[in-house]
Amino acid sequence: MNKPVSLVLLVGGIVLLIYGANASDSIGSSFSRMFTGSPTDKTIWLLIGGVAATIIGAAGLLRGRRS
Repeated sequence: MNKPVSLVLLVGGIVLLIYGANASDSIGSSFSRMFTGSPTDKTIWLLIGGVAATIIGAAGLLRGRRS
């Protein structure tokens, strides 16, 4: 049961990372970087969520192989 959940987290994390990367190249994020020096909050949360889900999913899959 843990392998499917880990796989879903891994794939979902990768998808979030792709959306975050696309959001960082958007016009809104460019304007935000121009005025504040940082990308939009949406971009940051997509990237943080993607990294976290990818790490948790990969760790779950690797932990399952060792058992």
